[in-house]
Amino acid sequence: MSTISSTTAAATATATEIHTLSGSQAVLEAFLAEGVDTIFGYPGGAIMPIYDALYDYNDRLNHILVRHEQGGIHAAQGYARTSGKTGVVFATSGPGATNLVTGLADAMIDSTPLVCITGQVFAHLLGTDAFQETDVINITTPITKWNYQITDANEIPAVLAKAFYIAGSGRPGPVLIDIAKSAQLQKIEYKGYQKCDNIRSYRPKPVIRKEFIAEAAALINQAKKPFVIFGQGVILGRAEAEFKAFIEKGGLPAAWTIMGLSALPSDHYLNVGMLGMHGNYGPNVLTNECDVLIAIGMRFDDRVTGRLDKYAKQAKVIHLDIDPAEIDKNVQTTIPVWGDCKDSLPLLTALIEKKEHKEWLQKFRQFEQDEIDQCVYNELNPTCEEMTMGEVIKTLNELTGNDAIIVTDVGQHQMVACRYARFKQSKSNITSGGLGTMGFGLPAAIGAKFGAPERTVVTIIGDGGFQMTLQELGTIMQSKVNVKILILNNQFLGMVRQWQELFHDHRYSFVNIESPDFVQVAKGYGIAGRSIKQRTDLQTALKEMIDHDGAYLLEVFVGKENNVFPMVPQGCSVAEIRLK
Repeated sequence: MSTISSTTAAATATATEIHTLSGSQAVLEAFLAEGVDTIFGYPGGAIMPIYDALYDYNDRLNHILVRHEQGGIHAAQGYARTSGKTGVVFATSGPGATNLVTGLADAMIDSTPLVCITGQVFAHLLGTDAFQETDVINITTPITKWNYQITDANEIPAVLAKAFYIAGSGRPGPVLIDIAKSAQLQKIEYKGYQKCDNIRSYRPKPVIRKEFIAEAAALINQAKKPFVIFGQGVILGRAEAEFKAFIEKGGLPAAWTIMGLSALPSDHYLNVGMLGMHGNYGPNVLTNECDVLIAIGMRFDDRVTGRLDKYAKQAKVIHLDIDPAEIDKNVQTTIPVWGDCKDSLPLLTALIEKKEHKEWLQKFRQFEQDEIDQCVYNELNPTCEEMTMGEVIKTLNELTGNDAIIVTDVGQHQMVACRYARFKQSKSNITSGGLGTMGFGLPAAIGAKFGAPERTVVTIIGDGGFQMTLQELGTIMQSKVNVKILILNNQFLGMVRQWQELFHDHRYSFVNIESPDFVQVAKGYGIAGRSIKQRTDLQTALKEMIDHDGAYLLEVFVGKENNVFPMVPQGCSVAEIRLK
């Protein structure tokens, strides 16, 4: 009985080269053929045969043992977002599989490509409420791009090829494959692995209609106040260069969603800032003044639009998106441009006229100055005794040369980081955008570092979110991951507290959170750290964190009741944004 001993054998196998493999080995051979190098996971009874097979693949597949399955899937998300590859995660049945649910929902709404393998009870026990049996297929159907249960190992090569194709093509997303333990143990005649590049019922890229490209170009050429808003679709489509060429030829002011941040360098002259609830003043107000609104790879989320009945009603809307379901879903489109923006943008760029729109762009700059005067300057250059989150981010920018990968958790620190972090290159802002998952930051940073090992990775986390997944310090310890952990501690669940202050008459209901000594906790995991409360220590402490050889935790105590402004109150128009 022979087994495949190299990637080459799997890649070159033909119908005449037949090997006997277990289902578990077939899974791992599929990974090698797909170019997988890193797996995040946690073993258990129902997935034990795959882990047993993995013992012989340690020289070719790097498995990272996480401390919780949620940490594993968030790490796989971070890996996918920085590497541009599909993340892979293992979990056992029952609680192991259900612990993936939050990450699956997060990956689904943020279009992150994942292949998740869950173990399942023996096929003959399905439906009997066996130990650690859960109907993971029905549980995860709404939050996966595709899922499938395997009870016959002969299906494994073809199903995994389909899984990787679906996860990474078109609008990416998570795929879950549930494999019965009996199928993992089953011996099959393995005839090699063939990648999938077509599924009859699945069209990942809609056909670009040239007539709509021409209509869109004509509308842009006629516009006096054109405005581009872009999201993560530019990054997922690897269309950063095409996007830059488009806006530069048209002289088009461009603003980003938090998922689109870093697709365009922060210092680009046409980059006018951030959209949405805590976005910049100009982009929000002038959304309701532009005459042509060009949306690229974004989905008009409610945090970007505010009240839809008051959103850009004066504008003609051009929407470029790879997912036809997003067209007209929230905002009525004048001209839809279906397709991958990597392909559609060059066609559009070729037809638009070379323009500058200097007066229109200057209007954004005027609003920017108003925002600086009334809001930004005091955040970045405070005179109060307490440190602000903004000044911490500003100092971090200076010390990293705007070239670090910033991974954020969820809360006030997330909005401040997105507002003030500066980036030179794409795939540098990793955050939980659509789901807003507290606990995302630390495990996602671990994955981000594996996805981009040559870059500095700093995770910015609040004291609340950190305590949701701090057990992943154990993963950092064991895997020796060089991530920098920056905790901005305001001793509150800050974003909830801000809403309670502004909209619930200062009734602070269960937001005052007590925390352990984070530095001592990190020390218990062999991770160096420091805690500071004085502004005079900030520069030195941040430099020490960045320069340290290995993981480092820095806790910075910031103002307890500082708020994040500007802010569009819920239920208001984007033009009703408050500066203070």
